[in-house]
Amino acid sequence: MSTKPTTTDLEWTELDQRSVDTARVLAADAVQKVGNGHPGTAMSLATAAYTLFQKVMRHDPADADWVGRDRFVLSAGHSSLTLYTQLYLAGFGLELDDLKSFRTWGSKTPGHPEYGHTTGVETTTGPLGQGVANAVGMAMAARYERGLFDPEAAEGESPFDHFVYCIAGDGCLQEGISAEASSLAGHQKLGNLVLLWDDNHISIEGDTETAVSEDTVKRYEAYGWHVQRVAPKPDGDLDPNALYDAIEAAKAVTDRPSFIAMRSIIAWPAPNAQNTEAAHGSALGDDEVAATKRVLGFDPEQSFEVSDEVITHTRKALERGQAARAVWEKAYQQWRDNNPERAAEYDRVAQGELPTGWEDKIPVFEVGKGVATRAASGKVLQALGAVVPELWGGSADLAGSNNTTIDKTSSFLPADNPLQEADPYGRTIHFGIREHAMAAEMNGIALHGNTRIYGGTFLVFSDYMRNAVRLSALMHLPVTYVWTHDSIGLGEDGPTHQPVEHLASLRAIPGLNVVRPADANETAIAWREILKRWTKEFGKGQPHGLALTRQGVPTYEPNEDAAKGGYVLFEADGGEPEVVLIATGSEVHVAVEAREQLQGAGVPTRVVSMPSVEWFEQQDQGYRDSVLPPAVKARVAVEAGIGLTWHKYVGDAGRIVSLEHFGASADGKVLFREFGFTAENVAAAARESIAAAQR
Repeated sequence: MSTKPTTTDLEWTELDQRSVDTARVLAADAVQKVGNGHPGTAMSLATAAYTLFQKVMRHDPADADWVGRDRFVLSAGHSSLTLYTQLYLAGFGLELDDLKSFRTWGSKTPGHPEYGHTTGVETTTGPLGQGVANAVGMAMAARYERGLFDPEAAEGESPFDHFVYCIAGDGCLQEGISAEASSLAGHQKLGNLVLLWDDNHISIEGDTETAVSEDTVKRYEAYGWHVQRVAPKPDGDLDPNALYDAIEAAKAVTDRPSFIAMRSIIAWPAPNAQNTEAAHGSALGDDEVAATKRVLGFDPEQSFEVSDEVITHTRKALERGQAARAVWEKAYQQWRDNNPERAAEYDRVAQGELPTGWEDKIPVFEVGKGVATRAASGKVLQALGAVVPELWGGSADLAGSNNTTIDKTSSFLPADNPLQEADPYGRTIHFGIREHAMAAEMNGIALHGNTRIYGGTFLVFSDYMRNAVRLSALMHLPVTYVWTHDSIGLGEDGPTHQPVEHLASLRAIPGLNVVRPADANETAIAWREILKRWTKEFGKGQPHGLALTRQGVPTYEPNEDAAKGGYVLFEADGGEPEVVLIATGSEVHVAVEAREQLQGAGVPTRVVSMPSVEWFEQQDQGYRDSVLPPAVKARVAVEAGIGLTWHKYVGDAGRIVSLEHFGASADGKVLFREFGFTAENVAAAARESIAAAQR
């Protein structure tokens, strides 16, 4: 099997053109029926999308998850009908009634494409530019996957070789995330990536001259991409022959990603709406829809008109998909026969299983020794790296601080990179100082499948990543974020680098599990639990954010109940607890010291370490009550951040030792003392809570 581009000319018939025009009127009708949406771009992009789905991409509509498929990302997610019409025409499972129910409750055709909701949608897109970064991540994952299972194959000859296609609009390329991702893609020389830019010069506020005057093509040349321009036909429509030739030329350039600028006219060929901002985000209106249908030779009195001839023609994609699948399966089986050990490894990874004995490699740390949880995390990663080859990742130029280097001798870089450790299939990714794109690229890597990805930066810079992190949770992706320097404990760098509101803010994202371990052994248990929770099945995976210390903290005996999110670290001596101290991360040892003071004064005190509120809430009520007995009303929560998380746990009589303001530049120990994170202050808060509970 070969994935190298062919030199055959495009076969484009009148029936192909009629199919494209059918997609146009379907887009106009769908928006008109619901009364809102984005018809214009779907109309002008119909030629490009049809060319990809019917003439270029290797896919099987009968099995949208076929591992050998090319990937398609619609970064301009507002133009979801660009994708939905092609999924319908090609036979991915959408039918005419689904287009008729566009943007309505319970439909398969929501306003923006949603991964796991609509068959054939590879990623959730909506926030502009995210899809560009997703596509870059997919292209990276494809290369790494090839390295895992078929590194010696000639270029284009492996069953793991495929292309990633992405359509982006002006808005996508104005967002900074796409610049970050495109820069990295050029640096990585991702020859399996083809980005098609819908250069229609229109955004919501009108002509893009309102905001943009750069030469975008030259910008991509500067990134190191292979670039081409495709001019429209004299009538203004995209030229399928020119576009097809450009795509084939792009596929032939394997040492660089490819950028194709497609000059288009939004809402073409609507007589009055084309080339207007109104066509971007509003229904055309009954009269304009009817006029457009007349131009295209459709009956203006009919809605959602699809001839039997058209649907029979476009559904031949199912036959082509079956044929492509058969060719691929033959090559895949030959690879399996020639590589039985790698085939067995592939089966393990594809099934979401971990290697036998992987848990035994996770280190156990010496009790009493002060270890920064970021350092413990680094040791766990290096231990796992030796036995879990599908695990890879890096950081946003902070590997030495994040401790995210899984293999110092192996960097994911193109073969001609001058660094000694450069390896196109390397383990350690250098994302560069590009946090937002890093997070979205990690989403793309997870979506691609067959690898496990993590990426690190400082916790305070999770703000740069938040939109992509939210999409990790929305898509249920098993992405792991390693966020270090998690409090004022980082010290002299000061308030710009000291996270205060971040833990509570991240916990507010539904489906994101934030894990802030107390010590080295909790960190090891957290990593073990994260890997156990990984699953490839949609709706089951969840992203995790590890919040880790810069400073050393005391190490306690490992307790497997840490994987439940909250557990009794030290029980009350001398009877039932009179007060419960709840703490996370580097504040746990402060709570432990406060317990010693309270116990010395005859106050039975329980310390609960709660590394993950989300994991704790997933436990049954009986377990949660055993950790936080409802009868014990005196409670103190201790965390060096805003206290928003803790009100529900401490109740009316409880107290919260928190940080409700920004930090300062000083030694971390000084800051903890000055801001009240001391055993004495926590013990005083406990006495206040006991008094309040007795009133």
